[in-house]
Amino acid sequence: MLPLRNCLPYDIVMNDVFAQECPFCQSSHVLLPLKPEDVSSLSGGRRKILLVFPCCHGSVRVIDSDSDYLLADRPVRGK
Repeated sequence: MLPLRNCLPYDIVMNDVFAQECPFCQSSHVLLPLKPEDVSSLSGGRRKILLVFPCCHGSVRVIDSDSDYLLADRPVRGK
């Protein structure tokens, strides 16, 4: 079972990946420096990336993904 506090919800609109909220500065609808192909390459833990949020330059290592969430290696959400 995935720890939900390590999961970051995201949406794909057109060819852009958006986080619903930045876990560091709480900006909403943050355009992430990812493409849908990057998200699919993370699936199953095949690849890991350092994700830097453009709004505040906070960073987190993404270790997995599914169709709704990016899984970070540390907590990114409250309880």
